Amino acid sequence: MTIGIGIIGVGMISNFHAKAIADSQNGKLVGCFNRNFARAQEFAAKHGCRAFETLDEMLADPEIQTVSICTPSGAHLEPAVAAAQAGKHVMVEKPLEVTVEKCDQIIAACKAAGVKLGVTFQSRFHESSRLMKQAVDDGRFGKITLGDTYVKWYRSQEYYDSGAWRGTWELDGGGALMNQAVHSVDLLLWLMGPVKRVSAMMGTMTHERIEVEDTVVANIEFENGAFGVIEATTTTFPGALKRVEIGGSEGSAVLEEEDLTQWTFEKETDEDDAIRQRMAGKTETGGGAADPAAIGHHGHTAVFNDFLNAIASGDKPQIDGSEGRRSIELICAIYESARSGKTVSL
Repeated sequence: MTIGIGIIGVGMISNFHAKAIADSQNGKLVGCFNRNFARAQEFAAKHGCRAFETLDEMLADPEIQTVSICTPSGAHLEPAVAAAQAGKHVMVEKPLEVTVEKCDQIIAACKAAGVKLGVTFQSRFHESSRLMKQAVDDGRFGKITLGDTYVKWYRSQEYYDSGAWRGTWELDGGGALMNQAVHSVDLLLWLMGPVKRVSAMMGTMTHERIEVEDTVVANIEFENGAFGVIEATTTTFPGALKRVEIGGSEGSAVLEEEDLTQWTFEKETDEDDAIRQRMAGKTETGGGAADPAAIGHHGHTAVFNDFLNAIASGDKPQIDGSEGRRSIELICAIYESARSGKTVSL
């Protein structure tokens, strides 16, 4: 069963979606739409699909059963709802949207239309992330006391100046936290579970002509009783791989992009040495730390395979709308705390 896919928005990330679809098990890129039709035509010529002049025209094509939304973060709602109402399954590039209310509108529209909704949090599909999740589920950390993530990246002023939407609350939805660190926030929540409360500070330290933060620090308390820290910035030259750390009474693990740089447990198993060797030096790109294009598309391919299999089988995709909403709820609470100077409960 081949599932036809149309891409909405042809910015940088859409190229990774196109490559992922080409490598997917049963997906086919049929068409694309962009408000600037000339750019859509260029994209179509590059990836061997059809450029549509209007969104309505693309959504009316019966060869397209699914759309992949690659518009700016704060412009996901309108095409997602339109696609759902047209009976198309909806895959959304992260984040699902930039407010909880908009996320809920997308979720509701897809539910009402009876179509699948997925979000591209590809880091969950990396082998190293799954090993860490399995260790949590198996209780190998003992009592978990700390869960932290650090995204110390670098973006030049030229990066923010390259698009009028970048660095705006309306379309970027935020800065280093919403745009760059959202993958790590999603991973942390997936590993550690829900957050009870948060207190945060943020600021714009080195960049000009942007409305949003380029540096944020948040202290969090999880519902399981553990504490944690989220740090995100686009000011630290030359940029480092994003890091997630979990520590407990019986073990510690550190994930840097796809590398497990620490994997130590009080009760070692026969597989631990092999895991340490296999998961060291796993990252093959810059992980987006300094160059947003320096990522691979293999994670996106895994996301699409899972989503397309869910469409074919009728099952729920691993990262559906409710999963995509979780990180946005926490990020918005962090922004609220930083603005008010108060602790915010979720």
